[in-house]
Amino acid sequence: MIGCMCIHGFTGSPYEVEPLAAYLKQHTDWDIVVPTLPGHGESLMLKGIVYEKWIEHAENELRQLLARCEKVYLVGFSMGGMIASHLSLLYPVEKLVLLSAAAYYVNPKQLFTDIREMMKDGLKGKIRENELFNRYKQKIRSTPVTATIQFRRLVASVRPRINQVKIPTLIAQGECDGIVPVKSAEYLYRTIGTKSKKLIFLKESQHQICHCNEKEKLFKEVYNFLQ
Repeated sequence: MIGCMCIHGFTGSPYEVEPLAAYLKQHTDWDIVVPTLPGHGESLMLKGIVYEKWIEHAENELRQLLARCEKVYLVGFSMGGMIASHLSLLYPVEKLVLLSAAAYYVNPKQLFTDIREMMKDGLKGKIRENELFNRYKQKIRSTPVTATIQFRRLVASVRPRINQVKIPTLIAQGECDGIVPVKSAEYLYRTIGTKSKKLIFLKESQHQICHCNEKEKLFKEVYNFLQ
């Protein structure tokens, strides 16, 4: 049996990676696991949770998957990519997929473009129809500063060890991502220690890469890489 765990991002939920998980379920007989990190989900309750708890939860899920599967793959989105990278150093994972992985974060130029589009919709009275606005307004309201500090600490703890990753790795990045800049994917590709690595860019995709118009192309790339 092959197992695959998909880890969502900071302030996110399984929603972020569910389209990819559904694609893999449809095209394989793998054991697909999509855990919800502590404090995350549709109702955010992040106050008082340290980043070690996010890692610990993902680690426990991975141990269970390894116990029942002969091979295990890790897929991480945004902050989940950093957690997946960390876990790949500790456990016998076969392959690693990093989607919009947050080795660096906030792309000011693209973020300004996204905000400008929101403002246009606001002036037209259509702000409630703007998907980006709807996804992030609740996150901004529900994310305490302490949680953001924990996120930054997690990234700071994992990034110096990226060069120790030795397993085959696929890195995918949307060029229109306003949260994680293109330089993050370029850094990961340049720094990861394995010789078996591939970097793909999706020209029109934003941060939620599993929900963008180019998602079918992405899913095929991930499927072919893991096969």
